[in-house]
Amino acid sequence: MQVKKAVIPVAGWGTRSLPATKNVPKEMLPIFRKPIVQYIVEEGIKAGLTDVVFVTNQNKTIIEDHFDRNFLLEQLLDRAGKEQMLEEVRRVADMVNVIAVRQKEQLGLGHAVLTAREVCKNDPFAVMLGDDLMFGIDTGIGALIKAAEESGKAVVGVIEVPEEKVSKYGVIKGEELENGTFRVTDLVEKPAVEDAPSNLAIIGRYVLLPEIFDILDGQKAGVGGEIQLTDALQGLADQDKLIAVKLGGQRFDAGDWVEYLTANIYFALQDEELRDELVKRLQELLSCSD
Repeated sequence: MQVKKAVIPVAGWGTRSLPATKNVPKEMLPIFRKPIVQYIVEEGIKAGLTDVVFVTNQNKTIIEDHFDRNFLLEQLLDRAGKEQMLEEVRRVADMVNVIAVRQKEQLGLGHAVLTAREVCKNDPFAVMLGDDLMFGIDTGIGALIKAAEESGKAVVGVIEVPEEKVSKYGVIKGEELENGTFRVTDLVEKPAVEDAPSNLAIIGRYVLLPEIFDILDGQKAGVGGEIQLTDALQGLADQDKLIAVKLGGQRFDAGDWVEYLTANIYFALQDEELRDELVKRLQELLSCSD
């Protein structure tokens, strides 16, 4: 098994981030010096992915444009002698092969994945959601691809969450095969605390087998009238074709304002030119709030 494609659903309206996302896709909101979606794509490239399939809508072509050449901008930077900026702009345009498919109706994450069927065909593929930013060693989609290629099974990424937060996630029930890897037997979408089978919550990283398309194609709408990916994953679990890998490192939920702002600070603190002045200003702000 080789995983070379990533499906990145970007057709949603980003209502959690309004009004900032009224006219700007949430995936293009900046975190430090790059838009959210670029971090997602770079994570995939680092893991060996070569093709990115954006499941998009007619209002989101700006995302595809970000990974294309902008000759006017390049000419301006070249004439201004801004070679480092020019190199970075060209690097973004050349980093990955971009494929766009339209999700004409937003009928859930499962439906978004199904929309990519003709592009992925009979190949296993990654799914990466733009709300989840993952950074660190042995984390993110690379860890899942490794597990999928070794096991021949589909893989979901999970993290441990506090008991009081399990109702915000899909949660797995499973048997630990080795440290941090689980054979998944059941998935429960947003369970009540007392009904949660574990505190292992599914986050926005998956590696899926092509047979997921047949399951989704024959699946009835679930909660909210949407085609739920969790329901289709249960179909794989019932066939003993689904494992979960517990992910570490830094994770930020870019759809949550506190997490989004924290991610900006996290990256800015790693910039040697900005760090000292930023720390000084943060200390001043914190002292004023006391």
